[in-house]
Amino acid sequence: MTFNRRLTDINGSISAIGPETLIERALLVSKELTSYIDDLKLPLKKLINSDSVTDKNFHQKKLHGLAWYATYIEAMKSISSWAYELGVEKKFGELERLILILGFNEYLHQLRGGILMSQNEFIRPDELDINKSFFKILSSDNIMLFLEIDEIEILKNQFINLVKEHTSSPTIGNDGLNEDQLIIREQFFKFSKDKIEPSAHSWHLEDKLIPLEIIDQLAQMGVFGLTIPEIYGGVGLDKISMCVVSEELSRGYIGVGSLATRTDIASELILCGGSDAQKEKWLPRIANGEIIPTAVFTEPNVGSDLGSLQTRAKLVGNHYQVTGNKTWITHAARADLMTLLARTNSEFSDYKGLSMFLAPKRRGNSDSDFPDNGIKGGEIEVLGYRGMKEYELNFDNFKINKENLLGNEEGRGFRQLMETFESARIQTAARAIGVAQNAFDLGLKYALEREQFGDKLISFPRVKDKLINMAVEIMMARQLTYSAARAKDHNKRCDLEAGMAKLLAARIAWSAADNSLQIHGGNGFALEYPISRVLCDARILNIFEGAAEIQAQVIAKRLLV
Repeated sequence: MTFNRRLTDINGSISAIGPETLIERALLVSKELTSYIDDLKLPLKKLINSDSVTDKNFHQKKLHGLAWYATYIEAMKSISSWAYELGVEKKFGELERLILILGFNEYLHQLRGGILMSQNEFIRPDELDINKSFFKILSSDNIMLFLEIDEIEILKNQFINLVKEHTSSPTIGNDGLNEDQLIIREQFFKFSKDKIEPSAHSWHLEDKLIPLEIIDQLAQMGVFGLTIPEIYGGVGLDKISMCVVSEELSRGYIGVGSLATRTDIASELILCGGSDAQKEKWLPRIANGEIIPTAVFTEPNVGSDLGSLQTRAKLVGNHYQVTGNKTWITHAARADLMTLLARTNSEFSDYKGLSMFLAPKRRGNSDSDFPDNGIKGGEIEVLGYRGMKEYELNFDNFKINKENLLGNEEGRGFRQLMETFESARIQTAARAIGVAQNAFDLGLKYALEREQFGDKLISFPRVKDKLINMAVEIMMARQLTYSAARAKDHNKRCDLEAGMAKLLAARIAWSAADNSLQIHGGNGFALEYPISRVLCDARILNIFEGAAEIQAQVIAKRLLV
């Protein structure tokens, strides 16, 4: 793809600009905004480090605001790169053109007016812009092209009309996948439609565990070994393929989409930090679904501060004896293997004394959810994210064989866990996209069918706008997530991009679910309508795998390094 027209020769409305020049302008906007974030960093860093205020969290809002601004800009960068690649392949069609224009228009307006970090917290540019350069940058010719669009309502109508024609497609617009990845999407889209969607709502309402036959079918499809190398019995696919599978399964029901999260965490831990013997022992059995793992990290009163964990693991002969309490342990009763983080060195009160264990356990049965000696557990009742159930666990001298210390080395548990966070957050972003897509599907279907005042709901501008914003933001979050996954596939550090993808996709899932329920009106508040479940499921995405506030803090610190 070549760009052979001079930008200075372009006049008139955005609709009069050819696709090549439009994409070039988008790339230039992304470059200008990236430069702006770089300009923000130094004065903010000086302010935070030199301020006389002793409270280390005094400037937390500025830090988190920087994270949100950088995340928006990274999303715009990802969507412009997506457009460029589609242009090169001659696949940049009308839907894609409108997604690019509408996405840039909305996010640039939010960058100028303020970004909603939560339901009642805005961060505005004048709170960050110490050098007062922001509005000058946001007045460039390239940026104003996307901001000042007289025909914006016409473009929105064009977009929603095209959306109506693609209601049976897995995605609204070309998502930029290769042929193999498209086949994977179609396969899991169909599986989700046929096997998950018809029963998901009853599983939720009755608070049932996902049936074992569904888990067996997922195992046969290779879901639990997606990214495990073939030499260990896995499928050996890339992270983008993992995202596609997570999206489509979560689109049917987040509980099903999350089944592979625990296997992905366990396999990443073993691949990155395990001994050869541990890899050979555990990975094939995880890959074929014989073993269901669970992640046992969080503790009461600790939350995101994993360095303060109190659960102890004391070496006695050839066994470690584990004592302590854990909470929010997903799928714990059914699990065969716990990836368990505990303190092996009491001389350290921070992350340095932590170690990771591969702790086998027996599955629950009709007599007891936790039949092993040394473990007791109780279920935590939850609003959504059901299907696997959440538990509090109490360990009282629970024995773990010495050979199951991950990597056969104490004190590396926290670092080993950190190595998995990139993949975990990428996958969580993909799950959020699936939930958002489900909310969009339900809202669109209802708006096309429901009549009020003699017209279909979709004909009302604010209903239409809700659906447009959902569709556009879903693609923006998807491309940001794929960008992080692509970096991971190329062995590049991507904790920043993965964190941004998770931060943005989780918020989009919640807003999509909330707006879709609003489209349903009173019916959306009725338990019989699936959107009520999707709203409950979406809410957890801003909390687990790093709460939004913690995620923003981590992103800001990385930006200011």
